[in-house]
Formats: sequence, structure tokens, C-alpha cells
Amino acid sequence: MSGVQQKEFSKWRRRLWPVHSYELKKFLPLILIKFLISLNYGIMTCLKDAMVVTAKGSGAEAIPVLKGWVVLPTAILLTLVYSKCSSYMKRSTLFYTIFGGFLFVVFAYGFILCPNAEFFSPEVSSDWLMDRFGVRFQHWIAIYRNWIHSLIFVTAELWGSMVILLLFWGLANQITDVSEAKRSYTLYIAAGDIGAILTGPVIALASGYLAAHNLTLMIKILCAFLIFCGLLVMGLYWYITRYVMTDKRFYDPDKIVCKEAKEKISLRESFKMIFKSRSLLYIAVLVVGYGLAVNLVEVTWKANLKLQYPNTEDYLSVTKSVFSSVGFISLVISLFFFGGIIRKLGWRFSALITPIMIGLTGLVFFFCSYFRDYIGGWTGMIGLTPLMFLVVFGAIQNVSSKVAKYSFFDPTKEIAYIPLSDEEKTKGKAAVDVIGSRLGKSGSSWIQIALIDMMGTGSILSITHLLIPLVCLTIIGWVYSIRNLNRQIRARDQQVAEESTELAT
Repeated sequence: MSGVQQKEFSKWRRRLWPVHSYELKKFLPLILIKFLISLNYGIMTCLKDAMVVTAKGSGAEAIPVLKGWVVLPTAILLTLVYSKCSSYMKRSTLFYTIFGGFLFVVFAYGFILCPNAEFFSPEVSSDWLMDRFGVRFQHWIAIYRNWIHSLIFVTAELWGSMVILLLFWGLANQITDVSEAKRSYTLYIAAGDIGAILTGPVIALASGYLAAHNLTLMIKILCAFLIFCGLLVMGLYWYITRYVMTDKRFYDPDKIVCKEAKEKISLRESFKMIFKSRSLLYIAVLVVGYGLAVNLVEVTWKANLKLQYPNTEDYLSVTKSVFSSVGFISLVISLFFFGGIIRKLGWRFSALITPIMIGLTGLVFFFCSYFRDYIGGWTGMIGLTPLMFLVVFGAIQNVSSKVAKYSFFDPTKEIAYIPLSDEEKTKGKAAVDVIGSRLGKSGSSWIQIALIDMMGTGSILSITHLLIPLVCLTIIGWVYSIRNLNRQIRARDQQVAEESTELAT
């Protein structure tokens, strides 16, 4: 190998694995924790959708009810409890308490509630409610009837925000300085992608080879695996607190410079901060736009998916394949393509990839769904029924939308904060997280439920024609905000170039 080849190889090695051998004691446990909690999140995400959508008297319409009216209030409540407890509990105690609570719910679901669902489910009162209120409100009644599966749905949703965002990234931010973060954080993201990739094989092993079409046994196996991975995480956390945080080579509270923390601000102050700054308002539109567009399309796809695969095992087989595909493609694009694309084609092009991808594929999916009675001729030419075509194309749309988010939307959104003032970068980022994430995820759920109740059919498929203009308006606002943010980024780059020229002369 020539000297030039050795340099190139060393460059790629440092890019893929920018960790020195003596640092493995600190970074390897964190990488393993991120891998395990991401793997658990993938399994729970696939499981909660399959169990809720295919449950008795339920459907995809139950998802917006749960996200908008159960998950959101629970998340706010748990966040308040976490903030209160963090003021008088040790970090380690708080970690074990919250994480242990999640594992207890998984244990109860897999080994107590689900195997005895007939005993715990309120079938008599649910049937009475159906007779009293009719099909118009069946998606509300389904949450009550299938409260056991609703419990695992809420647990999976909260795992993403509480365990991954709050516990893991809180730990990483606590013991990592800025220079280490630049080298290690990409590894944590890659570990999460690998966990997502392995979601499919783990579920396939449990459902195809071990459980042999026994749904209750499959759930027990998956829950046992989730608990096993969770105990490993708690063991790794104990190792970090015992052997890493007591070693001043890896953790010195006096030298650790915490990354800019998100200031805790109220909802009212968040609104004031966003509307005071045009840049923050544009970034908030990006965040809200993604949540609205993706969730509006995704729920409709899951409704079609249930029509094609009403059986829980078949439904789960599709969702786990989709989840694994997102992890694999995101990992490849993030490692090998994103850097080159943004350097050669610029921020604006990279930022536009996500709304254009979601907008085009989403609108095509909606039109095909609305005109399904007229597309049978050409779908038959490729050997698919109209319903099966919607399932396949919807899966492709779902994968491409989430890959675009992880590979392009998240990085370009963070870059958009660079030209802002220090106050906008700290308080403003917190404000966007408070307002944008809530309105994006929950807003789409409220819209869908309101339209379904207004139509009185109890079906998400009956409002497809009403969702098309909503997606169009969302994408237009999203693209408009990107155009304005691009002007600010270019203005900053020009200013920096002029200052550099002045210093040089």
C-alpha cells in the first residue's frame, strides 16, 4: 500500500471510528446503550402499531386518538415529574427509577395483561358503548376496549422521548465535552441505526421460528428480550457510574463544558420567543410541517395496511421490514452521502429534499387511495390489486419520508440555527422544541380526529380528499420557509467571507 493510499485509508478509518483505543472504556458502553435502547424502541414501535391497529373493534383511526389525547398529556405529566424529581434525587437514582418503571410496564404487558386479555378487557361495557354511540365513535371506544394494547402503545411512544432523548442524551451530555462530542455523537447515531436494522430480524426470529404463529408466545418472547436488553442497559449504566465517572481521565466535572442546555421556558414564553424572531418562526414551520405531513399520510397507509393484512402477525411482518429498511438506508446515507451532497449542492438543496420527497410521494399516495376504484387496470399490469399497490407504495413512501428526516431534515435544521444570536440559539431552540414538536405530532392527530368525527364514518379513508389540500398547504409553507432561511444562511456566509478578507488584507 502506497503512502497516499495509507493516508486515505487512515482518513476513512478516523471518519468511521474516531475513537482512540484508551477511550473505549468510556465510549463503548455509551455506544452499546444507544444500540440496545434503539433496538428496544424499534421492537416496541412495530409491536404497538400491530397490536393496536389489528385489535378487536380497532383500526388505524385509534392512532391519532392515542397520540393526540393520551400520549401528549402523559408525556407532559412525566416531564413535570422528572423535572420535580431531578431537584432532589441523584441522577443515577432517577435513571434507575424511570428505566425500571418502563421495564416493569413491559413485563406486566407481556406476562400478565396480554396473556389474560379476555379477563382484563372491558368487553361488556365496550359493547354497550358501541350500541349507544355507534360506529361514529368506534375509534374512541377502541382505546377503552383495548386499553392493554393502548398501554404498550403509550409506553413505546414515551420510550422515544423519555429514554432516548432524556435519559441517554442527558447522560451523554453530562460526561462528554465538546471536543469528544464532535467525534463520538455520530457513533451513537450509527449505533441507533444498527439497532433499527436488527429490529426486523429479531421480530422475525420470535414470530417465525420460536413462536410458530402463537401470538401470545411471540409477545412473551419479545417482551423477555426487551427486558433482557433493558437489564443490560442498567448494567452498563452502573459500569459507567462506577468506573468511568470516577476516572478523571474521562470525567472531570470541573473541566466538562456542557453543551448549550435548553432553558426551561413556559409555553407562553415559547410563543413569544418564536414570533419575536422570523428565523425561529421559519424553523418552527419546518418542524411542524414535517410532523403534519408525515403523520397525515402514515395513518392512511396503516388503514390500508390493515385492510390487506388484518392478521396481527402479517401486519407486524410488514412494519418490522419497513423499520429495518429505514435504519439501513439512513445509516448508509448519513455515513457516505450527506456530507458530499451538502458540500457540493448546498444547504438549500439538501433542505428541500425532505419536503419534496414527502410532498410528491404523499400526494401520489393520497390520489391513488382516493381513486382506487379507477387504478385497477394499470395496477393489474404489474400484478397487484389496487389495495396491494397502496400497501407497497405506502411502505415506500413511509421509508423514504423517515430516511429523508434522519439523513437530511435533522442535520439541515440544526445548521439553520447557526446564523442566529446566542439567545435565539438557546432559548429559541428550546421554544421550537416545545411548540414545533408538540404541534407537529399532536396537531395532525387532532385534525384527523376532528375530520373523522365530522364525517361521522369512523374511518380515516373517508377523509382522504380533505387531507390532500392540507398536505399541499403544509409543503408550500415548508418550502417558503426554507427559501427564507437560505437567504439568511447565505448572508451570514457572505459576511464571514468579507470579514476574513478584511483580516487578510
